[in-house]
Amino acid sequence: MPELPEVQTVVATLAPRIVTRRIGRVELLRDDIVHPCGFDLAKALRSKTVQSVSRRGKRIVITLVGDEQFYVHLGMTGRLTIDPPSAQIIKHTHLILHFDGFDVRFRDPRRFGGVWWLGQQSADAGMGPEPLDLRPAELHRRLAKTTRAVKNALLDQRLVAGLGNIYVDEALHAAHIHPLTPADQLSADAVGRLSRAIKATLRRAIRHRGSTLRDYLDADGAAGGFQRLHRVYDRAGHPCHRCNTPIERFVLGGRSTHFCPNCQPADRRPRRRVSRRRTRA
Repeated sequence: MPELPEVQTVVATLAPRIVTRRIGRVELLRDDIVHPCGFDLAKALRSKTVQSVSRRGKRIVITLVGDEQFYVHLGMTGRLTIDPPSAQIIKHTHLILHFDGFDVRFRDPRRFGGVWWLGQQSADAGMGPEPLDLRPAELHRRLAKTTRAVKNALLDQRLVAGLGNIYVDEALHAAHIHPLTPADQLSADAVGRLSRAIKATLRRAIRHRGSTLRDYLDADGAAGGFQRLHRVYDRAGHPCHRCNTPIERFVLGGRSTHFCPNCQPADRRPRRRVSRRRTRA
């Protein structure tokens, strides 16, 4: 968190404000958020004009005039917001880009995010295809190469870029697939359902400006609304909207996993020990 719909919403709210605008002064309040380590980001950005703002997976990619690029990754708690220059600098603000009449501020209390300078390199390195563009046959080919639980496979950014905990849980529920099903055991029909569910879930979440559970806000400081439409995520113990069976939760790979045991039967659950802690991840 934030995932593809949240990042896309940040891009959509940020781009109209900063494209064609020149970056003035740059304040780097914590230099360990910059990658590569030791790179002089302030010097690289000062007086540069923004050419475009786009999304690649969970990355906010900013291209400068001259085709140099950098990207911001929000991690778990990051925010990239537009603020008045006179606004108080909130704790855990690590970077401020001063434009004429407003600031763009990056804040990240847990520091899982950061800023990566790319220069003229591509933002695609290490990234799989975009899920909204991925054809079912290609998704099936990629999943067939791994024996991991399908949920873990879908969270791998090298396999598919942009998916995260919330939307994988939601898509698997919509596709009637148990999250522990081995990815290579999914039939072509099941992967077709999954592909349609992923795209429908993401598009719906983008329309509702993403999910705000704790930290996420868009560039204008507004919360998302898709959390009110979740069918399984963060709803452990509540009835499934489809069949009224209580939603269950377990921890997989250190992350909360939510599913309906009736709508998502464990036909071929792999043998593994899974923590049943009730604390929220």
